[in-house]
Amino acid sequence: MAIDTTPNPSPLAAPRLSTRDKLVLFVLCAAQFMVALDFSVLNVALPALGADLGMSRWALQWAVTAFALPSGGFLLLFGRIGDLYGRRRLFLSGLALFGAASLLAAFAWDPASFLAGRALQGIGAAAIVPTGMSLLTTTFPEGPARDRALGISGTLLSLGFTVGMVAGGVMTDVLGWRSTMGVLALFALIVLPLAPGLLPESRTPERPRLDVPGAVTVTGGLLSVIYALSTAADRGFGHLDVIATLGAGLALLSLFVLVESRTEAPLVSLPMLRRRTVAWGNLAGLVTFSMMSTLVFVLTLYFEETLDLSAFRTGLIFGVAGVLSAVAGAYASKVIGRFGARRTLVGSLVGQGVLTGVLLGVNADVWSVWLATVAVSLACVCHLGVIVSYGLTVTSGVPNEEQGLATGLVTSTQQVGITVGIPLLGVLATTSSDLLTGLHTVLVVETTIVLAAAVLVALGLRSRRTNAKAVPEAAEVEALDAR
Repeated sequence: MAIDTTPNPSPLAAPRLSTRDKLVLFVLCAAQFMVALDFSVLNVALPALGADLGMSRWALQWAVTAFALPSGGFLLLFGRIGDLYGRRRLFLSGLALFGAASLLAAFAWDPASFLAGRALQGIGAAAIVPTGMSLLTTTFPEGPARDRALGISGTLLSLGFTVGMVAGGVMTDVLGWRSTMGVLALFALIVLPLAPGLLPESRTPERPRLDVPGAVTVTGGLLSVIYALSTAADRGFGHLDVIATLGAGLALLSLFVLVESRTEAPLVSLPMLRRRTVAWGNLAGLVTFSMMSTLVFVLTLYFEETLDLSAFRTGLIFGVAGVLSAVAGAYASKVIGRFGARRTLVGSLVGQGVLTGVLLGVNADVWSVWLATVAVSLACVCHLGVIVSYGLTVTSGVPNEEQGLATGLVTSTQQVGITVGIPLLGVLATTSSDLLTGLHTVLVVETTIVLAAAVLVALGLRSRRTNAKAVPEAAEVEALDAR
């Protein structure tokens, strides 16, 4: 039975951050924004890129996959390396690599050099994201200060994706596709000189050996699964290459679980994965990212092919959603302080699901653009609520020495969610004889999945006191409600 704890009024007071805290937050959030921008800024530039470098339509999908493979595959490994050997050191190394790789991609002279730059960007992002998040959660203590910091970080993550869609079209038209990579190098150049003097070094007090078998199996498994799902978007799930790599990936991930259950210093603590806050929080994150990335993808097709809108006007629609998300992010910590992280998480999932269902009202009439704009904008606001509250849910109560692991799980969930949604559901729209019918099919499936996830998360995060072993976890959930 759920326990309804009345929130303490103190969390409602907005925490006051010192000047140094604000600068630390700026550096960490700017780096996260840069990585989020990279997810979308290149999308509308792909045709111009292909024409310039002589890349076929099939090869162009590797402009995205070359980044997604290493950024998703190495997240857990780099998060743990940061825990053991220094988060700031790895963060700075990743930032420097990301900036250099962006320059390589911007000045690429052929497809191979461009894809090499994108792959190196992905490796840099895999180092930046988990270490940046763990530096944030270890710098700002649990409570209103961390709530506010995570709210700002989540806002910029959502805003970066949206800004990238708008800015990518403008920069490609005015400056050419290379500017979309150049702006990322500029971000790194601004942040890198500030970071060393502001960020504290942070690592575990002990130095256990790195779990090499675990690192090999989980990294290989994630790389194989992400490759298979990304390739399936172009070739279909029946292709031998997709079947083989997907099977190999699932086998490696199964072997990883076996390895982790038998090693003394595991890369991933299985007891942590059994924490209800970690398990159900990450489920919420996986669902919200996979469903929202798919929604943006299918609505982009709908706007440009069914309603015949330009890429720039489509970008502006998502720009409205981004602005509203930014405004919502400014109040996220207050909402969590008032209602608790668990209630905010479940309520935001319900809102995202319901508003996705509202989009079933769109048709080929050009006036549907107004319904779509309002519905997707409000859905993005709810999506932002899920981002902030699920990150808080997963990392709350985790010891500082394991924050890199916890945030690595958070960011792995984000990357996997962004990667798997479009191959799994987008194909329903792209293979349909009528795009509008395909869109409605995707919307029905998405609405069902998001609302089902909301129910499961609500049930999974209920406070239970049925036995002594459940008491610590019940206390964690109650603490989330009281935040």
